[in-house]
Amino acid sequence: MKKTRYFIEFIFIYIFFSILKVFPINFVSKLGGIFFQLFGPYTRHHKIAISNFKKIYCNLSENEVKKNILNAWNNLGKTFIEFSILNKILDNKNNKIEIKGSETLYQIKNNNEQVIFFGLHQANWELLVPIIDKFGIDIGAIYRHINNPYIDQYILKKRKKTLTNKKTFFTPKGKKSAKDILEAINQKLSMFILVDQKDSAGNNVKLFNLDVKTQLGFLKIARKYNLKLIPLQTIRKKINNFTIIVHPPLKIYQNNKTDTESMLEIHKIIEKWITANPTQWFWQHNRFG
Repeated sequence: MKKTRYFIEFIFIYIFFSILKVFPINFVSKLGGIFFQLFGPYTRHHKIAISNFKKIYCNLSENEVKKNILNAWNNLGKTFIEFSILNKILDNKNNKIEIKGSETLYQIKNNNEQVIFFGLHQANWELLVPIIDKFGIDIGAIYRHINNPYIDQYILKKRKKTLTNKKTFFTPKGKKSAKDILEAINQKLSMFILVDQKDSAGNNVKLFNLDVKTQLGFLKIARKYNLKLIPLQTIRKKINNFTIIVHPPLKIYQNNKTDTESMLEIHKIIEKWITANPTQWFWQHNRFG
């Protein structure tokens, strides 16, 4: 029964995304936002989002919390439906993406440097890997697979269509990604990771002064291979215009700091990003559970 349901869900998404190709991209983003804003509150993830938000913004009223989470659903809906128009958003002709700090990416490319890029689930995080790839930087990128295997493969194909470099690849989070990323590092590729998801096998590190299970593996790789960490911040402007900020390189794992101490510094950075645009973060993930 589950396999049949997964297949029906996939057929619906496939047809829906195919139809959306003919519509203006602003309409598509708006549609996804409205759809998730209407139906997201009826899912179990809505309670998770409300609970997460209250833990951080405990002084807000119930109405203010609900308003913020509805806007977070709107952003998530835009992000999901934008898979159908991702190449259009990335197309320079449409002038949808502003990149600040691009000189860092040019320097990495020109010097043939190997680095670790990190971002978080904010605004439309799916833009980050294609942007890095467009600068001619080969990377291995870790992603969280979708439970529906048909939709997961379909979305993966959408991701791959945004790439131009043959060596750049996506790998699903888990044992396979650990193996794939280590092989890529040994082949002098760079790495990309979203650092704000819960990892049940990780270490407790404070985020907004709460202990959260956090993966530290990428810091061990950075330390072993002496790789710089490049923070990538994504901000949604208007409907589907974005600013991507390439922050200066970090080497916070040096000076005899432990991995937990280094990760705490990274958490302090992403706390500022989330606080600046709280409705653009992925609150529906059970980060503080």
